[in-house]
Order: sequence, then structure tokens, then C-alpha cells
Amino acid sequence: MSLMISVSGIRGVVGESLTPKNLTAFASAFATWIHRSRENSVKSRGNGLPLIVIGSDTRPTGKQIAGLVGNVLALSGCDVLDLGIATTPTVELATAAAKADGGLIITASHNPVEWNALKMLNHRGEFLSAEEVDQLLAIAEEETFHSARWNEIGRLTLSKGYDSEHIDSILKMPFIDPAAIEKEQFKVLVDCVEGAGFSIVPELCRRLGIGNLTLAACEGTGIFPRNPEPVEENLTETIALMKRSGCDFGIIVDPDVDRLALIAEDGSLFGEEYSLVACADFYLGIKKGAVVNNLSSSRALADIAGWHGVPCYSAKVGEANVTAMMKEVGATIGGEGNGGIILPELHYGRDALVGIALFVQAFTNWRSDNRGGTLSEFRSRFPDYAMAKEKIRLGASTPEKLDILFCNIAKLYPEAKANRLDGLKLDFADSWAHLRPSNTEPIIRIYTEAPAREHAERLASEMMQHIAAGTAVS
Repeated sequence: MSLMISVSGIRGVVGESLTPKNLTAFASAFATWIHRSRENSVKSRGNGLPLIVIGSDTRPTGKQIAGLVGNVLALSGCDVLDLGIATTPTVELATAAAKADGGLIITASHNPVEWNALKMLNHRGEFLSAEEVDQLLAIAEEETFHSARWNEIGRLTLSKGYDSEHIDSILKMPFIDPAAIEKEQFKVLVDCVEGAGFSIVPELCRRLGIGNLTLAACEGTGIFPRNPEPVEENLTETIALMKRSGCDFGIIVDPDVDRLALIAEDGSLFGEEYSLVACADFYLGIKKGAVVNNLSSSRALADIAGWHGVPCYSAKVGEANVTAMMKEVGATIGGEGNGGIILPELHYGRDALVGIALFVQAFTNWRSDNRGGTLSEFRSRFPDYAMAKEKIRLGASTPEKLDILFCNIAKLYPEAKANRLDGLKLDFADSWAHLRPSNTEPIIRIYTEAPAREHAERLASEMMQHIAAGTAVS
């Protein structure tokens, strides 16, 4: 299996595609890119060595990779601030707060435990753009790495304080009211899938005023008890626990805590698409402005934008693409339909922690206005669409072959508006289908949405048949 390289990082299976050799090469390339960026910067961010913040999720390979990468960065003439186990958004915030020249997160996010990755950040704590990734890859291919002399080697420093700073920054937002949340006396299930959120998510909940927590997979072992992607088919046991627990709702995050999913009191999923929808509806009541999602996200966000009289834009899939469009249109809030919420007021990055705070406050305010109510009742106030999400494994298909395939599929549906910004999106009057090669796995993702689940599933099945007939799959 080859490495997956995109704006979402450098990903692979440890010991197969992700090896000490290519970890060293990409870490060296990143350090070199940092040095060059610093030299080309109009305003220098410091006179000493470049500073890079690193952190990792709880995977068994994380500590070893962090040690290797940290030492490579130091030998490349960079100081390193190592947060140890830290969520992706915490590393993003720390990179900006420390006025660092860049950040590096060791996590494969929702991928299974055998995977790991390097996610690179710029000095703003944001993912590298596609252009910057190309620059990095060119350095790696040329192997023109910056190497420090013996007396210019960087230092490695450990820091454990940024979890608290992350929570503090969320609680300082004036619309978050822990006293009001505490009055609701919520009983909440928290499932961190043994990932980086095992400590910070429960602590955030407690500081938000939620004192009664039922914790599941919050030991931080890094051995995921299930497929860690927080989607319905992987949450069977969590849903069963939710039904037994008597909790008011459940909070589920992925291993690096940039995606948020929720379960209602009856065990029904709130819907990962609706994490952003609910947060956007709440926040637009505080601050008007455009919203942005990606092309694979629900139309419900556009409906919410319509309620508030603001525009909704859709970017290519990938956090870097969404944040770039958010800046371009001056968006107030945005994110991705996989449960990723981006609040520029805090930082330009998907952040399940700020999502939890926004969501719990929104639910609290709604209950106050309605003299109580359940999460399933709260969910019913939003537009209701059904989605189907499928994937089909790629064989030896090249991008050129996929381009031809997508063009041929578009011709089969002349009644749909075809968008080729990211794979192929077909917009029908009452539904849509999005087909695209994944940024993180060797698969084609097929997302569809319609007013009814049967319609969405039927449309997804059609698209899978077209792909299987038109490209090599395994």
C-alpha cells in the first residue's frame, strides 16, 4: 500500500507504507520548508532557531514516531515543543499561541490503529495548503534537506499546559454559560475511543457544568475498541450503552478529537452532519455571517443559513480547503459534515471541543426556552435529510482514468447539475450524489442525500454500480 498524501497529511500503515525512512524524509522536508518559509517571510517571527510544536494521539506507535520526528527536527536546526499526547485542535492552538513557525501532529485521525500520519501546520496553526504541500513534496523528492551544524542543533522541550489553555479559551467565550448548563443537571455519556480526548473531553464537560459523566473508552490506551470513525455502523456498542445508562445524551469523538458525533437519549444518532448544523444555528443567532461546508455535507446547513438570511458556500473536502474558503468569504462559522466544526473566533481548525461547548450551550438554551425537552426533540427542529455513505476500494486506477469515469457518469444524468471541483457532485432537484477519491484512504467515497433513506441508499447503490463497471477495483 502506498502513502496517502494530501492536505490532510502524510498517511500510511506503520511498517508497510509508513517507515522510519520516509518518516525521516518527510520530517526533514518539513524542517527545510520551515527554514525556507522563515527566510522568505516579510516579517520574521523570531531571531533564534525556528520553533515547531508537535503532539500525537494515543496510538501505540505515536510515542516512537514523535521521538524519531522530534529528533530529526532538532537535527535539522529547529527547536521542538513536544505536547506529548494532545488533540489535533490543541496542537493547532498551541502552535499559534507559542508563536511557533509550524506544527506537526502525529495522528491518522479516524483511520484504524495500524495507521499513523504526519499532519503539518503552518505558523498560524493551520494545515498546509495544496500549494504548500506541493512545495514540501518537491523538497522531499530532491532531498535537499537543511542540516544543522553541531552547535546549531535544536532543543526538545516538553509542555503539558496547553490542554488547560484550550479549555480556558473555550470557556472565555462570552456566550458559554457553565452556570446555566449546570442547572440542567445533565447526565452525559462520553466515548473517546481510547484516543487523545480521553482526559481533555471529560475535563471540558466538567468545567462546562456537567458533573454526572459515564465514561466509555476513556483510559487513553490507544487500542481502539472498535473502528474509530464515529459513524453509525461503528457505534453499536456505544448506542447500547447509551440506552442502558439513562444519560440525557452521548458525546463521541474520534482519536484526534477534530470530529464530534452525538447520541440522543433514546439511542438515536443526532447525525454527524447535524453537529455542525446545530452549532451553526446557535452561533448565527449571536453573530451573523456566511457559513461554509464541503461538497459532501448536508443541504441542512444551507437551509439553516437561509433561516438566518446569510449565504452558504461549499468547498472541496479537506480542512485546508474549507478554511481557505472561509477566509475568502469572511465566514462566521463553518466545517465539514463529518462532525468537524470550525469557529474562527477561536481558531481556523476543526475542533470537537469547541463543538461540544457550542452544542451543549445550544441545547441548554433551547431547553430553557421550552421548559425542558429531550435531545431527540431538539433534533426534530432542524431540517431532516437522509444520507447514505459508501466506499469502494480503488485498484490501479490513475487520476486520468477517474476523470474519464466521472465525466461518463455525469453524462448519464443530464437532469443534474454537475460540479467537478472535487471528483463529481451531481445536484438533483431533491437529492445529490458526491463521488470522490479519498484524501486519507485508497478508496472512492460515495455520499448521497435525499428526503428519505431509501432514496439516498438507492442513489448510492446506482453510483457504486457505475464506478464498479467503469474502473478497476479490488
